[in-house]
Amino acid sequence: MHNFKQVVEKILKQEESFLDNETKELNYVKIKDSADKIDAKLIALLAEHVETKDKFFTKIKDVYVFNSNDFKFFLDENKINNSYTQFANQIGLSDSVDFLKDRGEVVLGFPYKDCILEGGQSTEEGVDMFFEYSDKSKEYKEMTAKRGEVFFNQVLARDEIDRLFDKKALVNWKRHTKDSGKDGEAVKELERDESGTIKENLIIKGNNLLALHSLKSEFSGKVKLIYIDPPYNTENDTFKYNDNFNHSTWLTFMKNRLEVAKNLLKDDGVIFVQCDNNEQAYLKILMDEIFCRENFRNNIIWRKLQSAKKQSSYLSNITEHILVYTKSNNFKLNKLFLKAQEEDDLKNYPYIEEKTKRRYGSFDFTQKGKGEAKLFCGKLLAPPVGKHWIWDQEGINNGIKNNRIIFTKNGLPRVKRYLDEKEGNPLSDLWNDSEVKIISANDKERFEFDGQKPEGLLKRIVEITTEKGELVLDYHAGTGTTLAVSHKTGRQWIGIEQMDYIHDLPEARLRAVLNGEQFGISGSVNWQGGGSFIYCELAKWNEQAKDEINKAKDYKALEKMLDTLYEKYFLNYNIKTKEFKEKLLKEENFKKLTLDEQKRMFLTMLDLNQMYVQESEMGDKRFGISKEDQKFTKEFYNK
Repeated sequence: MHNFKQVVEKILKQEESFLDNETKELNYVKIKDSADKIDAKLIALLAEHVETKDKFFTKIKDVYVFNSNDFKFFLDENKINNSYTQFANQIGLSDSVDFLKDRGEVVLGFPYKDCILEGGQSTEEGVDMFFEYSDKSKEYKEMTAKRGEVFFNQVLARDEIDRLFDKKALVNWKRHTKDSGKDGEAVKELERDESGTIKENLIIKGNNLLALHSLKSEFSGKVKLIYIDPPYNTENDTFKYNDNFNHSTWLTFMKNRLEVAKNLLKDDGVIFVQCDNNEQAYLKILMDEIFCRENFRNNIIWRKLQSAKKQSSYLSNITEHILVYTKSNNFKLNKLFLKAQEEDDLKNYPYIEEKTKRRYGSFDFTQKGKGEAKLFCGKLLAPPVGKHWIWDQEGINNGIKNNRIIFTKNGLPRVKRYLDEKEGNPLSDLWNDSEVKIISANDKERFEFDGQKPEGLLKRIVEITTEKGELVLDYHAGTGTTLAVSHKTGRQWIGIEQMDYIHDLPEARLRAVLNGEQFGISGSVNWQGGGSFIYCELAKWNEQAKDEINKAKDYKALEKMLDTLYEKYFLNYNIKTKEFKEKLLKEENFKKLTLDEQKRMFLTMLDLNQMYVQESEMGDKRFGISKEDQKFTKEFYNK
């Protein structure tokens, strides 16, 4: 996309009327106006070059038709402020032409809706780094700015998107078992079920969008449950996510991943997406579009604060949303009944049976009224008006025999009911009971970050949607709660996490689970440890570029390397390579920097997003992927 932009700029600069009168740079307003008017000069210029003709024209029989909307999209995408004039940096409900106030149809419209967001979710990918020379301090200072996100258009950059979503090579394979220790052990083979599908628990490190696309060939239509707790887009950075997207960027980020997630679900599969009030309404409409509105099942309200004392302010937010969708109408949820509250138990079941120590209550008819006298077990009684027992004589006899019908001192019959016979209260969309309570600050289950979900919450979701052995996926694995609960309840699981803390949190947590840790739901499911999981990573390519930069012995080696970096590796889109090479590298102030400082400036040029090796190219020696990793990558893709 970067090279194509340069090609288009070079072509357009041939027409003097497209240039700014003062700066002699391209004037996007003039060019866009020319596109709106279907200007012959613009059409001729674009049509005579193969690259732009292929991108902006459609051949119909022997005639080439100019796609003005695609061309204008390209202009908007590559403007300095990177925004749509149609939307004026707003998100609205529209049908792509008019807003909701003018139409009856409801569609969520937002800039870049039909694009692929290049970036990932790490904080580092949310900023651009650059160096600026200070005349005052006489040195280069590292500066940061919120990153201008890069988007791939689904029409204009089809080749880039196809490459982006191709299967990636997987490296650093290791298996963890109860006795394998921190470093794990070598993977000898991948276990598969009778249908040939991988039957291993997997934790994969890497960009989750690319990892999801790498899972497609093996797991499409095979995942029973997806649960995700994505970044909420709230500027809260305690979880080290890029949690401060623009609204449109966040929606694109979610859309790209939800579309492939749907592909992975079984026909009777279910997806739970947790969020807060900040984006819930928009997310609901986005998921209506992706999963179909008729497949919306509920919006569960989870009370994240159990005590009013913990509320920070008046009308404070103490709940979160969990949107529930199915892939189709072919689904079934397991029934779950909540235990009665303790005060209800004491009120309705006030007695303790001496022999069995079971709690029970007895229920009779205390209403007063006239009724016809009836013979009951040899006694003449006057049944009250209102509720009546409907028992036949045999049932009454058995009830007395089994001590289920008892008589008061006044001779009135009562039915004896035990508390442990009560099924409980059916599950509703308000989850505020003690079984799903938020983790307290002193709880052993709690890890480093706020926002960690309790195992009880995930246990409920897993148990109402899946059976033992079925596959659960969480592609925002975080601290690994979904994976830990799935493992303890006998489900197969796949977790994806991009952040480097994967080793200290989900991976380490799962090792503790294998060894029988007793946190969270361990007691309620009688967890004793066992099982295994495999860890692997998407293979990075720019890591090789980092090594080459770090090995440079002097300034001249770095200078010589610049062209190679530009041609061979992925660089940040905001890098002005020509200016860097012709101006900055020639400055005496830059030459006076230490070699380590010069290297650090070169390292900031590398793109942190597109760093992964294609599975189809992993045999190339320049990538340095071991024969063992190549072998298991092929085995993973069943080649």
